[in-house]
Amino acid sequence: MLARRIIPCLDVDAGRVVKGTNFVNIRDAGDPVELGRRYYDEGADELVFLDITATHEQRKTMLEWVRRVARSIFIPFTVGGGIQSLDDMRELLRAGADKVSINSAAIKNPDLVREGARAFGSQCIIVAVDAKRRQDDSWGVFTHGGRRDAGSDALQWIVQAEELGAGEILLTSMDRDGTQDGYDLDLLGRVSELVRIPVIASGGAGSPRHLLEGLRDGKADAVLAASIFHYGKHSIAEVKDYLSRHGIPIRPIREAS
Repeated sequence: MLARRIIPCLDVDAGRVVKGTNFVNIRDAGDPVELGRRYYDEGADELVFLDITATHEQRKTMLEWVRRVARSIFIPFTVGGGIQSLDDMRELLRAGADKVSINSAAIKNPDLVREGARAFGSQCIIVAVDAKRRQDDSWGVFTHGGRRDAGSDALQWIVQAEELGAGEILLTSMDRDGTQDGYDLDLLGRVSELVRIPVIASGGAGSPRHLLEGLRDGKADAVLAASIFHYGKHSIAEVKDYLSRHGIPIRPIREAS
């Protein structure tokens, strides 16, 4: 069985890491380079940086902090936010990112997923899906940092994204985001059964047990978390030890460099 990945997520706004609840009530959490280096030293398997206001403000991700992060860590990291074209992807990959995450632009232009996979390889293309439960218990897709209802069915869109060439799905439950009540295991399980590509669980992690549930019950390939790491509630080493003791294959902690 492949080792499962522990991925701290760093939402970036105006060059600072921030965290909110249900995509609102944003508060400062630190410098992206300093936090990225800290998580690298603590044993994170990968990192995800999302410029959460780039699309809404109709601008590109700020490349300077991406370059600074690339010089500071030696694990794969993903950058998302404001990506509208192959040139935008190319700029981020050249700045040092290993993968790019696209959300709003992929909904607007699904061919961008196919074009990106052909140009850079599927392993570089993550399709991020911000899903919110509807009254009929289906899930809708939201774009622009959770501000706009795309009018799409989340499960159908995820299947299409895989067919277009996405290498991974970053699945965020907007209902659980920042609540620390645990992942939406119903949503996560449904998606994990529908696609063959890796699924990254996001939205709601508040304890090591929640990460265990996401990997074991939700069948995720990786778990993404923010609040529990940013504010010192749990360390990556603590989480990895907990998961290992509960039978989840994880990568060992590296010695700090």
